[in-house]
Amino acid sequence: MDVAHAGAQALKSLIAEAQRLSGTAGDPKLAALVTHLGPLLKDGFAPVVFCRYVATAQYVASELRKHFPKATIEAVTGELTPEERRERVESMVAGESAPGQRILVATDCLSEGINLQHLFTAVIHYDLAWNPTRHEQREGRVDRYGQRAAEVRCTMLYGQDNPVDGFVLNVILRKGEVIQKELGVLVPMPEDRQRINQALVKAALMKRNTAASPQLGFDFGEPEQILAPLQTQWKDALEKARTNRTVFAQRRIQPDEVLPEWRKQQEALGSSEDVQRFLQSACARLNAPLDSAKHPAPGLTHRLHAHHLPGPLRQRLADEGLVPETGSATLALDLTELHRSHPIITVLADHLLETALQGDTSITARCAATVTDAVEVVTTVVLLRLRHQLSYVRRRQPFQMLAEESVALAIEGRQNPRWLADDAIARLLECRPTGNLPREAASREIQQSLVLLAEHHQRLEALAQQRADVLLADHGRVRQAARDIGQHSVKPCLPVDVVGVFVLLPDAL
Repeated sequence: MDVAHAGAQALKSLIAEAQRLSGTAGDPKLAALVTHLGPLLKDGFAPVVFCRYVATAQYVASELRKHFPKATIEAVTGELTPEERRERVESMVAGESAPGQRILVATDCLSEGINLQHLFTAVIHYDLAWNPTRHEQREGRVDRYGQRAAEVRCTMLYGQDNPVDGFVLNVILRKGEVIQKELGVLVPMPEDRQRINQALVKAALMKRNTAASPQLGFDFGEPEQILAPLQTQWKDALEKARTNRTVFAQRRIQPDEVLPEWRKQQEALGSSEDVQRFLQSACARLNAPLDSAKHPAPGLTHRLHAHHLPGPLRQRLADEGLVPETGSATLALDLTELHRSHPIITVLADHLLETALQGDTSITARCAATVTDAVEVVTTVVLLRLRHQLSYVRRRQPFQMLAEESVALAIEGRQNPRWLADDAIARLLECRPTGNLPREAASREIQQSLVLLAEHHQRLEALAQQRADVLLADHGRVRQAARDIGQHSVKPCLPVDVVGVFVLLPDAL
């Protein structure tokens, strides 16, 4: 009993000693974090504090709530499901007691997968990761596309007399920084957790033994010696990366030569306003209109209730990882950041196009007629799908590709039709109906426009040839900039596909 009692007393003493180490009074690392966070919050930054262990993250979050009662503080760890993590991060805006004062404490479960750039503007590495890539992944969740802050601050918190921190910082992280500065990219350190952990234990034991008696016969080897095989693999990876960057470097292509082609691509893809208009209109047609967020914030301006969408479309969104496959789902969106190649835009566009081509007019129609004050003469807007066969020969080997584009035309009048310029066509796409048109009258007007197109089929074929020539010129300029040698030709695929015909009637008639 005396032995058991003594053991219990020793355990209680150990617990009491550990409790004395908690809080800023006994934990200098936590005290340093609190001291650093004060000015950071005052300057308007919203930090993410990354910890290595779940218990550490929960402890840090609990202590920070005591020192920053006005800030919204949450802990997100691997104990939560991915959906719970996302919901907890997004809920921080609604729960703010002071606008913008938020602190997220997280483990590395958030260093991948969830973008944090909308709500946070600073990163603090409370625990140093032995792999430099992990630090880059942490910072990349905040400092990435969509971050609106002019400055993102990143801080590494380490103890000057902490042997583990010193070893990780000097032996691993600093070497990673040297490689990144030399090569321009970060080369990941090879994975070998056993060697890493052994080296970290050795570093801690060496620190303890500097002021004590020699070790009791244990020989773990020097930390640097333990990591020698990894250092060799890291060096080999560096040389391979350097060789690859030399082989694949695009030194021949100059930015001023690429810029005109990039601008053409941006014009073809459409502006952010075009994408927003399409999304709102498409969702409304699909009986799932967008709802404005109750608590608008960067990264969350609208919500899409996906369970209102047709089953096949909802399944395609699930395949893209945007919504769960079962149950109701609400998709948070920031319309200002959507672009043409965003998965939700491409899925909606494909679905609507397929529906229209299959003859289902309940959502989209390939033909329509309406009354509007945007025109003074009967005007026909035509949507064409042009296909071009691109052929080229390289090293005596022929290759073929198929290029496709959509082109809008506008024809003013019918007796002596006038083909409108591109800027006029863009304005017509913005017009709004101002009156009703009987179904019989609409069918008659559409039929007359179809006859008009049949009479001018040569004009459509000439347009296809013109667009093929433009594509060939664009392709040639890019190939020339890349010093690519070979023969190229572009041939339009005829007849032209007429995807849609829309008749605009003046309301003065």
